[in-house]
Amino acid sequence: MPRISSNGPALGLALTLAACGASFSLPAAADGFTLKDKPKIAMLYFGPKNDGGWTQAFDEARVKIEKEIGQKIQFVENVPEDASAIKPAAEKFIQRGANIVIGTAFGYSDSFKDLAAKYPDVAFLNGSGTTNGSNLESFYGRTYESQYLCGMAAGATSKTGKLGFVAANPFGVVNWTINAFALGAQKMNPNATVNVIYTGAWNDPVKERAAAAALIDQGADVIGQHVDSPTPQIVAQERGVYGTGHHRDLRQFAPKATLCSSVWVWDRFLTPELKKIMAGGWKPAQYGAFIEMKDGGTDIAGFGPAVPKDKAALITAERDAIMKGKQVYAGPLADRDGKERVAKGAVLSDAELWKMDWFVKGVVTQK
Repeated sequence: MPRISSNGPALGLALTLAACGASFSLPAAADGFTLKDKPKIAMLYFGPKNDGGWTQAFDEARVKIEKEIGQKIQFVENVPEDASAIKPAAEKFIQRGANIVIGTAFGYSDSFKDLAAKYPDVAFLNGSGTTNGSNLESFYGRTYESQYLCGMAAGATSKTGKLGFVAANPFGVVNWTINAFALGAQKMNPNATVNVIYTGAWNDPVKERAAAAALIDQGADVIGQHVDSPTPQIVAQERGVYGTGHHRDLRQFAPKATLCSSVWVWDRFLTPELKKIMAGGWKPAQYGAFIEMKDGGTDIAGFGPAVPKDKAALITAERDAIMKGKQVYAGPLADRDGKERVAKGAVLSDAELWKMDWFVKGVVTQK
């Protein structure tokens, strides 16, 4: 994820959804939003299109979307999370005729809200944003679903049951991936544990290398991650252990070590959403789109050769179940201190997900 000071782009969305989104949402027009001219799409990238992670996932989605909708999508790279850069970049495209603008960062949220008000005939979409309106929709994926499946791969492959996890910041959006990873691992090995080290940064290869090495030194033989670079996977391969990736298929960087990856598949959400805009009468989700795996957002890529075929089949079956509505955070579920967090027959709410500050049994957190 792109960084904004010490916060990630999903943090604001987390706080927004935790508060039910009331302060950032606007009611959509009764008859929806309709373009006045032929659709012309532009994208603003937070980082370089070949960053290996967050932005590259959007760029790869762009190429697939172009094929699906039959038109080229303009884009610009390296637009920082600053209004003085965001607004001129978007307005330049709008002046050239763009009437659908897609952003890719939490830090674009306020600028996109201003732009949506200034250009009511333009549709705006923003990945990991917080602001919504009659012509503006923010969106993010339920990464805990794919991380749960990666945890299953880790638990199935580990010989010791000792897993490590390199995480960015102790925010709900990260904590839910850690817990889901642990629950997946424990489905395959009930005694599996997950040691976590937070780096304090979304993308810091030096800290990620140190964290991954420390976890391996402590006995972890599989390393999971929710950071932006492939460094944990590279370290795993160097040290002769395994790992699971995040953002993209990280077998590109560590083909021997990476068991599977939690990957963004934005085209699966954006293609139908763009078609809705093009068709007319589009009604953005009032509090933004919080996308389940079946609707796009995230999925898994893999499996690496180290995952036994019979275990891979079990993971695939679990993926199918999630696609059909199975909930990762269904009760009964308690935290590591024994406190009930989800009652039997209940499911953790979205607001509770976004503010998650607790961990399941078997998770050990370290700074």
